[in-house]
Amino acid sequence: MIALSGLFLAALLAATPVPFNSEVPFIALQAAGWPALTLVAVASVGNVLGSCVTYALGRGLGGWRDHPRFPIRPVQMARAEAWFRRWGLWSLLLSWAPGGDVLVAVAGLMRVPLPIFLVLVTVAKTARYAALAWAGTAAFGS
Repeated sequence: MIALSGLFLAALLAATPVPFNSEVPFIALQAAGWPALTLVAVASVGNVLGSCVTYALGRGLGGWRDHPRFPIRPVQMARAEAWFRRWGLWSLLLSWAPGGDVLVAVAGLMRVPLPIFLVLVTVAKTARYAALAWAGTAAFGS
């Protein structure tokens, strides 16, 4: 249970602004013989919850948009909002990739409805861990 808790925590932290890695513990546990399906479930839940933390941080940042020291000017924000309305939702399917945490924070800033956010991020994160498990199965046969 400690091993799975460690994987959960690693996956959660990896989806926040904290620099962390979840692939190494995932692959290490798979190499040690843990069932791939269990690892995918635990890592996915942890990573999605970590993304919820990042989303909440982005949403909280939105309250500062009218502050004079907000680093993004209103014209830039309007352009970003237009881009995100066109591509932003689907870009959440890349939330698993390097830099994906920025997309997640922007989704919060742009106030993407939580149910839509959760569906897209859950699909992306679970697919990523499923692919990692597939690669591990090919490498370790477990």
